[in-house]
Amino acid sequence: MKKFYLHDLPIGTKGIVDYVEDASSTDKIAERLRDLGFVHGESVEVIAFGQLGANPIAVQIGSTRFALRRSEAARVVLRSSI
Repeated sequence: MKKFYLHDLPIGTKGIVDYVEDASSTDKIAERLRDLGFVHGESVEVIAFGQLGANPIAVQIGSTRFALRRSEAARVVLRSSI
């Protein structure tokens, strides 16, 4: 089954978070993403991309907006896009 990643969504598209991939057993970035609300079942929307290399990516979860590096957004696996 093909995985959908947050960094692949077009602007204005919403998705449902499935999980955050850990690069190692002590992955502080993945832990921080989960602490920020990137958890199973949450709706997330891509708001904007930076000009150079589409970096960073502005995303919204609920009423909170975050700027993520593409490498960070590439860890967020989506169940589907809405």
